[in-house]
Amino acid sequence: SRNDQVITDLKLWLKKATKKMTILLDNTNSNILNLAQKNIRTIMPGFTHLKNAQPLSLAHYLLAYVEMFKRDKRKFKNNLEFLDENPLGVGALSGTSFKIDRSFTTKKLKFKKPTNNSVDTVSDRDFVLDFLYSSLACSLHISRIAEELIIWNSDAFNMISLNDKLVTGSSIMPQKKNPDPLEYLRGKTGIFIGNINFMISILKGLPLSYFKDLQDDKKKVFDTYDRLKSSIMITNEILNNFKVNKKKMLSLLR
Repeated sequence: SRNDQVITDLKLWLKKATKKMTILLDNTNSNILNLAQKNIRTIMPGFTHLKNAQPLSLAHYLLAYVEMFKRDKRKFKNNLEFLDENPLGVGALSGTSFKIDRSFTTKKLKFKKPTNNSVDTVSDRDFVLDFLYSSLACSLHISRIAEELIIWNSDAFNMISLNDKLVTGSSIMPQKKNPDPLEYLRGKTGIFIGNINFMISILKGLPLSYFKDLQDDKKKVFDTYDRLKSSIMITNEILNNFKVNKKKMLSLLR
C-alpha cells in the first residue's frame, strides 16, 4: 500500500537527515571548543538579569553552549531507536494476504526490527514529532547564542566585533554594521515552533488509522530540516569570524 511505503520512505530519509544533524552539531562544538581554547585566560563578566554578577573565563562561558549542543546531538541520536522500526508490509491498515517476509525486508533496508502493530504503524507520526522537537530545541539554543552575540556586538557592550563579511551596511548610515545573520538565526526559531505546533494540531484528535491529514507531515519535516541545516552552517561560519575585545571585557568588570 502507499500508506506503508510512504512511511518507510520517510523513515529512511529521516534516518539520513538525523545522522547529518549530528555531524553538523559535532562541527559546531568543535568550533566552540577551538574558540574556548584561545580564551581560557580571557576574563569577562558573567551576567544574571543582564547585570554584572561574577567574573569568569570566556572559555567557561562558551562551554555552556557545548553542553546545549551535546544534548541536542543526544536527542537526535535517541530518535534513531524508533526510526529503526520497519513499517513496510503493514499495508493500508491490517497487513496483506501476500506471503511476505518482513524480517527479510527489515534486514535489506537496514532497519533493526519490524513494527509490531499494523494499525499503529499506519497512524504513527511520533517519530515526526521527535524530529521536529529535536530540531526546535536545537534552534532555541542557536537563537540563544545568536542573541548573546548580538548583545555583545552592540555598541553599548562592544565585547566582540564581527568580521565584515558577516555584517551589512545601511543605505543612509554608512557607519553602521548590522549583525543580520545573527538576527536571521534568532528569527527562524519562530518557524520551528510553528512547524511542530502544526503537526501537534493535526495529531491531537485524529482517530485511527490513516487520514489524508497525515500527508502534510512531509512538508514540515523537509522545511525544518532545510532551515536547521542552514542555521547550523551559518552558526559555524559566525563562530569562526568574530574577534573578542578582551580589554573591553575586562573593563566591564569594574
